[in-house]
This record gives sequence, C-alpha cells and structure tokens, in this order.
Amino acid sequence: MKNYSRSTPEGVRDILFEECLRRRDVSGRLAGVFRSRGYNEVITPGIEYYDVFAAGDAAIPQEEMYKATDSHGRLIVLRPDLTPPIARLAAVRLADAERPLRLYYDQTVYRSRRALSGRNDETAQAGIELLGAGGLRADLEVICCAVDALASCTKRFRLEIGDARLFRALAEKLPVSQEERENIRQMIESKDYAALGDALGALPQTDWTRALAALPRLFGGAEVFAEAERCFAADPALSATLGELRSLYESLSWLGLGDRLMADLGLVQRNDYYTGVAFSAYVEGHGDAVLMGGRYDDLLARFGQPMPAIGFAADVDALAKTVPALEPTVPEVLVHGAAGYELLAQRMVRRLTREGRTVESSVFGTEEEARRYAARRGIPEVIVVDGKAEVAE
Repeated sequence: MKNYSRSTPEGVRDILFEECLRRRDVSGRLAGVFRSRGYNEVITPGIEYYDVFAAGDAAIPQEEMYKATDSHGRLIVLRPDLTPPIARLAAVRLADAERPLRLYYDQTVYRSRRALSGRNDETAQAGIELLGAGGLRADLEVICCAVDALASCTKRFRLEIGDARLFRALAEKLPVSQEERENIRQMIESKDYAALGDALGALPQTDWTRALAALPRLFGGAEVFAEAERCFAADPALSATLGELRSLYESLSWLGLGDRLMADLGLVQRNDYYTGVAFSAYVEGHGDAVLMGGRYDDLLARFGQPMPAIGFAADVDALAKTVPALEPTVPEVLVHGAAGYELLAQRMVRRLTREGRTVESSVFGTEEEARRYAARRGIPEVIVVDGKAEVAE
C-alpha cells in the first residue's frame, strides 16, 4: 500500500511564508472594512450536520460535500458553504437579538471538486450577512460594502449585478424537468450560446424561450435595460423585477463605480437560495469570481426564523494575489547567550521585544556559529550576552 505521509490530498495545498503574510494582510483589510460598517464577527463549526445543507434550495450537490458520520451514526459534513450555517446560528442563537443582524466571518469552506477543475477543495472566505432587512437600502449597504472590501485590496475590479428572479420566472414557464432546467442554467451561466440554442430550439417556441435565449447576451452597461424591456414586456412581474434592478444599477452608478459596474441579466449563480439581486466581482488575472453574493429572503424560514437577508463571500486567497508582495520577517537583532548565560540572553530578548524590536534568539553553541548564521540571514545586529554587559530586567 502506498504511503501518502509526504503528500497532501488532491485539491489542497500547503501555504508558506509570503503567501501566509498576504492572506493575513487581506483578512485584516476585509475585517477592517466590515467592522467599520458595524458588522460583528461570528465563527461557525467546521463540521456541521448534513441536514443544514440538504434542502433542495441549498444548491450544493451531495457529491461536492466531504461527508462522514459522528459517534452516533449521524451524517456530518465539512462545511461546504458559510451562509446556511450563519442562517442556522442566527435563527437559533440570536433568535431574540435586535434586527437587523450584521454579522461577518473569515473561515474556510470545503468542496470536493472534479479532478482537473483547477479549483481548490479548501477555500478561505471572508464575507458579511445582513439579516432582517429588505429593500433597496439593505441591497445598497451590502453591495457598497462589497465594493469597499474589493477596493481595500485592489482598484482593478469589475462588479456585475443581476437578479435571480429573472431566470427563475422564465425557467418555470418551460415544459422541462428539474434536471433539464439545471442544464439550461449552466449553459446560461457559462454563456454557451450554441448548446443553449440547441436545448431551447427543441422546445415549443414562445416569448419565454426567446427571452431565455437572449438572457446571456444581456450583458453590459445601461443600454442592457432597454433591450431587456423588449424581451420581458409580455410579463408584468418580470418587467417590475427589471425596473428594480435598473434602479439599483443607477444608484450604484451615481456612487461613482463608473465602467467597473456591469449589468448581467444572465447572472444565474448556482446557489438556488438566492431570491433577488445577485452580484459577482472579478479581478484581472483570475478567471473565476473573487466575490459572490445576493439576496436570500427564504433561507431563514428553513431554520424557523423567516426574515429577509442579503450577503456576500470573498475569496481571500484570490484577493491575496492582488496585494503587493510581502517579504518574510527578517529579525533586526540576533541575541546569543554564551555558555552559562542562556537565561540572561532570554531576559535580553524579552526586553528588546517589549521595546518593539524584532528579535531572534540564537540556538547555536558558539558565538562564531551565531554570527555566521546572522550573516546568511541578513540580520544586521548580533548581541552577545556573556556577563560583560548589564542585562536589565
């Protein structure tokens, strides 16, 4: 049997030195934005019961979950998404708290990805959830927070907004199975025009099939809405949804997003718990979205506390690649204790670190070894504690 003790499982990796610094840097930047807007941190378990994610609107296929059983035989999973656990936490632990709830997190999610998908099974995410507030004000708050979070890391990003209700309302009018509907959703999401044309061409041609065929092409600036109005004119509900999205787009434009803001009416993210506005953000050099979010007004009802909700999650590792490189710490001082003076050397280390200096303690047997080590590391100063100099408390 092959020994895997020197390898990591597929889909995960070790993170070293400057990458760790970048990740911590980005986590700190995002947390600073979240706290400045009144959000408080929560931490949910890395292991949850499967039931938290099992409902049809959780939109996470079983095969993407890491599953096991606990000591009582109950099915548990490594957390594949953060929104349902926070919905559970809010419904159970914060049931009597003042609304709205403003919560943020910085945790890891686990998904079993297909081989060669290019995606990690372990992803660090940071995001917010605004629970108990609906309407334009709440949507603007969360999306503006997402913009500020992105801007804290990079100025070169693009934000796309859409509305989950558009695809859902059109898809429900098609005489297709749930599986076929999901296939159509994937075609629209990937903008696979040829496959979408074939799938819809096999159905009776109606205003709804024609509107679905146009959906992935409804992408761009303010001009998208005029074209979309012609596609959705036959349904007053769709027209009303489009009007709400247009109002949101104009509000965000007024706030100065400029050409970084795009309307994408084919934004049909996989998370079926989205019930309204949905948004994604992209940065140069990264093919997948680095931030995804939306409104999910029905999710909390599954946990016995119906309330409107909206939030987003940012990919910390992807954003870490956008910030300037950070060099691993090189100490300012190496303190070497001569034989018999090891404790006094540690006292010196304590004193210097209290003064705010970065100090490394020598573990070498001789002063010569310590000085050679300092030269190799680029440590500019070596202090030798040998009783010839006083060491203060």
